[in-house]
Amino acid sequence: MTTADSNTFHALSKLDIDGTAYRYFDLKALEQEFGISKLPFSIRILIENLLRNEDGKAINHADIEALCRWSPSASPQDLANIPVQFIPSRVVLQDFTGVPAVVDLAAMRDAVADLGGDPKQINPRVPVDLVIDHSVMVDYFGSKDSLDLNTKIEFQRNEERYRFLRWGQLSFDNFRVVPPGTGIVHQVNLEFLGQVVMQTKSDEGALLYPDTLVGTDSHTTMINGLGILGWGVGGLEAEAAMLGQPVTMVAPAVIGFELFGRLPEGATATDLVLTVTQMLRKKGVVGKFVEFFGDGLDSLPLADRATIANMAPEYGATCGIFPIDQQTMQYLKLSGRSETQLGVVEKYAKAQGLWRYGANEAQPQSGGDIAPAVALDKSSFSDTLQLDLADVVPSIAGPKRPQDRISLTQAKQSFNDYLSRSLGERSGDEADVNASATVSMEGKSFELNHGDVVIAAITSCTNTSNPDVMIAAGLVARNAARKGLQVKPWVKTSLAPGSQVVPAYLEQAGVLDDLQQLGFNIVGFGCTTCIGNSGPLPEAISKAINEKDLTVTAVLSGNRNFEGRIHSDVRANYLASPPLVVAYALAGSMKIDLYKDALGEDADGKPVYLQDIWPKREEIDELVRTTVSSDTFNAKYADVFKGTESWQKLEVPASERYEWPDSTYVRKPPYFDGMQPEPAELAPIRDARVLVKVGDSITTDHISPAGAIGPDSPAGRYLQDQAVLPADFNSLGSRRGNHEVMMRGTFANVRLRNQLAPGTEGSWTTYWPSEDVIDIFEASTRYKRNNTALLVLAGKEYGTGSSRDWAAKGTQLLGVKAVIAESYERIHRSNLVGFGVAPLQFKPGESAESLGLTGKERFTIGSMSDSPKEVDIVATDDAGKDTSFKVDIRIDTDTEWTYFRHGGILHYVIRDMTQ
Repeated sequence: MTTADSNTFHALSKLDIDGTAYRYFDLKALEQEFGISKLPFSIRILIENLLRNEDGKAINHADIEALCRWSPSASPQDLANIPVQFIPSRVVLQDFTGVPAVVDLAAMRDAVADLGGDPKQINPRVPVDLVIDHSVMVDYFGSKDSLDLNTKIEFQRNEERYRFLRWGQLSFDNFRVVPPGTGIVHQVNLEFLGQVVMQTKSDEGALLYPDTLVGTDSHTTMINGLGILGWGVGGLEAEAAMLGQPVTMVAPAVIGFELFGRLPEGATATDLVLTVTQMLRKKGVVGKFVEFFGDGLDSLPLADRATIANMAPEYGATCGIFPIDQQTMQYLKLSGRSETQLGVVEKYAKAQGLWRYGANEAQPQSGGDIAPAVALDKSSFSDTLQLDLADVVPSIAGPKRPQDRISLTQAKQSFNDYLSRSLGERSGDEADVNASATVSMEGKSFELNHGDVVIAAITSCTNTSNPDVMIAAGLVARNAARKGLQVKPWVKTSLAPGSQVVPAYLEQAGVLDDLQQLGFNIVGFGCTTCIGNSGPLPEAISKAINEKDLTVTAVLSGNRNFEGRIHSDVRANYLASPPLVVAYALAGSMKIDLYKDALGEDADGKPVYLQDIWPKREEIDELVRTTVSSDTFNAKYADVFKGTESWQKLEVPASERYEWPDSTYVRKPPYFDGMQPEPAELAPIRDARVLVKVGDSITTDHISPAGAIGPDSPAGRYLQDQAVLPADFNSLGSRRGNHEVMMRGTFANVRLRNQLAPGTEGSWTTYWPSEDVIDIFEASTRYKRNNTALLVLAGKEYGTGSSRDWAAKGTQLLGVKAVIAESYERIHRSNLVGFGVAPLQFKPGESAESLGLTGKERFTIGSMSDSPKEVDIVATDDAGKDTSFKVDIRIDTDTEWTYFRHGGILHYVIRDMTQ
C-alpha cells in the first residue's frame, strides 16, 4: 500500500503477463532523469529495492536519488556517503547457523516478555527457509550401507537439535524447515527455492519484484548464478532481517569481470572457478560486488555460473552475480519451474531492463513494457578484469587457501616445496622428508608416507550442483574400473551429493555403480568434508600419522581448505574438480605428477595414465543432455518438506515460549540477562589486556572451528563433566545452540598460533601479569574475576571465511571488548558490531609490529560515545612506557552505531519492540 511518504518517484505501474495484471515498481520511471540503464544490473536491483520499500523514514526520496547517481568513477568516500538500507525478500539458513538463530529468537521472546512486551512480536516478517544440511558426518564410507548408517547415527546424535527446530517450525510464522537427508542449502536454493522474480498478493493485485535474499552461510552467493542478488551474513544480521530490520550497507563498488571464448578440452568449471578466485583475490574485491559480463556468458551454462558465484567468499566479494538471460531460462525450465513462473521471470526482467541480450539475440526497441536494451561494457563498472576461457587449464588449490591456485602440471613440485617448508618449521634440521610408517589394516599392509592422500571427497555445493563435473567424475570412475584400477587402501573415499537429483542422474547415466565400485559410495546428503564433517580416519591410519608426524593430504571438490578445517590429522588440503578427486584417490599421493606418472596398472600389467581414463567433452555433454531432466527435479522436490519417517515422528508441542530442557545441545543463552529498557553509555575501555595476538589471514575457522571436539580441549572437558562420552561429542558446529560449549571452542582451532604463547598450536595464551601459559577459556575466566577487559590484536584480512556469527558471539562472551586489526573481511566485521565488539583498524601502514606492540601491554581506549571516526589508544608496558596511536573505528553506518550502542542488533530489536 502506497502512502504520502512512498512512491515519490511515481514508479508504481502495471504489467500484463499472459492476460494477468501485475503491479511493479518500474525502473523506467527513473531512466530519463538518471539514465540507470547504463548501471550494473546489481545496482539496478538495489535501486528497485529502495524504490519499493520507500517509507519516508528508513528509506526516503533522497536515499533513492543518491543511489540512482551511482557512478563507476565514484571514490570509496563518495560511495561511503550513499547509505543503502537493503530489505531482502527472504532469508535462508542452514542448521549449524540456523540452530543458534532460532535459539536467539526463542531467548528474545523470553526477554520481550520479561520487559513487559508480547513475545509473539518476535516472529519472522519475511519468508525464512532453514535447510538441515550440516549435521551428517562421514563415519561410514566405502560400502553400500554407508548412507543408511550415517543417516541413522546423524539422527541419534542430533535428535535434541531436530526437536528444537521442529518446535521453531511449529511456533514461528513464515518459517519452513527442509528436513535432514535432502541436500545442501545452496543447491536446494538453486534447484528449488530460488524464484528469480517474487510476487506478493494483496487486494490491489500481485506485486512483482526481484528475488533477493541473505543467508547465514557465506556461500549463499551461489544463487547469484541465477541472477538473484543475495549474499551471506552473520546469524545476527539474518535474525534482524527476519524481524524486518534492513541490512545496512553503503553503496558498493562493482567490479566487472568480462568473460569471452570457450573452455578448452580437458578444463572443467572447477578449474575456471579456481582461476577466477585467484584473479579476484589478487585484484582485491573485499566489500565489493563482482558482476560478470561479456560474450563468454553465451556459452557458459547456469551450473558453471553457479559454481563461480558460489565461491564469492573465497575471492572476497560480497557477491558474484550473473545477469538474467536465456541460460537462466533454460535452467529454470530444466529444474522444473512452472511455465507461469518462466513467463513472469522473462517478461518482468525485460520490462525492468534486468535482461541480458546475448550476442545472437535480437534486441527489441524499447517502448511500452520493454526497457532500453543497453549492453554493459567496461565503462559501466568501477573497475574490470578479463579472462579468455580458452586460457583455463586443469588446476587445484591449496594447501591452505582456496585462492592459492596451482596448475596441475606444477602440483607435485608445489607440494614438495610446501612439505620442505612445513617440516622445517616443525622440526628444523631434523626433518625427515622420507619418513614413513608401516600400517596393517583389514588384512593389508602398506607404507604411509608424506603426501599420501588419506581423504578423497566429492563433496560441497560448489561442484555437486554441476552435472558436467559430476558426470565427468563418473566417467573417470567407469574408465578406471574397466581397466582394473583401484583406490589406494589408505584413502577414505566419499560421495556427498548436494541434492537427491544428483544420484538420480548419475544412475540414469550408468556411472553411479562405477563410482561405488571405487569406494565413492553415497555417505549422506549434506555438507560433509568441506565443513569439517569428514569423520574419523581409520584408527591405524591416524595412529601412523601422529606417531611419525606425517604430512598427509586431503583432496576434495569443496570450496574451503583452511588449516585445521578438513581433519585435525591432515595438514595439507587441496580443492579439485570431482574427476580429479577420483584421479587422486587412484594415485594415492600428492607426490605424483598426474601428467607423467601412472595411476596404476591394468589387468595386463600395463601402466594406466590419467589421459587414458579422462573423458572427452562431447561424451560428457551427451550424457548430461540425455540424463538430466525436469522430470527428475520435479520428482525429487515433490515432497521436499516432508522428511523421513524419523523426522515426521518427532513430537514437539507448539508453544509461544520455548521450555528450555536440560540439554548439552540447546541452552538458554545469557545475552539478555539483566537487560535494562535503556542501553548504558559507551564508556572508555581502561587497562585492557590482550587475550589473543595473531597475524594475517585469520579465518572464522581459526576463531570458531566447526569440526571435531577433542577430549582434552576445554569444550571436551566441559562435555565430559556433563556426562557426555567422547564418542557422543558430535562436532562444534552441531553444538552451536549451547553457549557453554561454544565459548570454550572459541579460538580453539588446533592450528591456531597465538603469538602470546610461542611454540604452541591451539587454544593457548599467556595470562598477565603472572605469565602462566593456560588455555584461552581459563584465561578469560580469570580476567573476568578481575573485571579486566580483553582485546584481540590481528593482522590483515581478519575474519575471512564462513559467515560464522559464533566467531563474534564467542569473542564477546570471552570478555573481548574490541579487536584491533589491519583489515577485516566484510561479514566478520559486521558480526562484531552486531554483538557489541568494537572493530578497530590500524591506520594505513601501521600494525602491531610497526608500533612495537608485544601483547603484554595494558591498553586504554578513548571514549566512543559521540560516534567518532577514530579513537585514541594508549598501550602501557610493564616499565610504564606509553605507546600512543590512533585507530579507525570500523562501525560504518549510523544504523551500525545504533546497534553498537545497544550492545548489538538483538538488544536493539528487543528494546525497539517493547517501546
